[in-house]
Amino acid sequence: MRNAIEFELTGNYALFTDPLTKLGGEKLSYQIPTYEALKGIVSSIYWKPTLIMVVDKIRIMNPIQMESKGIRPIEYGGGNTLANYTYLRDVRYRVKAHFEFNEHRPELAYDRNENKHHNIMKRALKAGGRRDIFLGARECQGYVEPCAFDEGEGYYDHSDLTFGTMVHGFNYPDETGKDELSVRLWTPVMKNGVITFFKPEECKLVRYIKPMTKKGFGESSMESVESLSNRLGGE
Repeated sequence: MRNAIEFELTGNYALFTDPLTKLGGEKLSYQIPTYEALKGIVSSIYWKPTLIMVVDKIRIMNPIQMESKGIRPIEYGGGNTLANYTYLRDVRYRVKAHFEFNEHRPELAYDRNENKHHNIMKRALKAGGRRDIFLGARECQGYVEPCAFDEGEGYYDHSDLTFGTMVHGFNYPDETGKDELSVRLWTPVMKNGVITFFKPEECKLVRYIKPMTKKGFGESSMESVESLSNRLGGE
């Protein structure tokens, strides 16, 4: 696939929070990462508003294990309280993703150099990402490195599982052209250890949240990929 990267994602703990568990101050992780969480990780490797990051597949390499911890989160009004968070433990995934140009940002057409973006993205992946990698929550540090998606042995390579309805991700105005924020739901299915994600526009369960407008970018507020490539020594 064009503009694609494949990488291994690891961490001691992950917290891809099921929003239904946050109502009472507790947090329980989904069994697998959401599309939105993985998209955020890909964006931490490399991102510009010119691009839309698309997550294609995830391969679950380690067994799904949970661990609960007593946490004392800080309250907004001051002080702290006691809560129980349930994390995923010892996670290892292989992810395949690619980027597409954001057609809802015609003002950034000058920055659409496919080859240079892809080269910088691969270089950023080798360096472990341009920003810190978090596995769903800031206290869950993650690490990325290039890999071959289909190589190696995964724990679920011969297993099929269904995970029930869960959050897929959010529709933001800069990626949809609509001045609103909405949430997408879907039912992921694992086949031989691999989950193939729906593209955002393929999700049928979409719920409106609130009005929202996109942030503006332009030549005066964003470095072009040509300039970035030259500053990094050419790509």
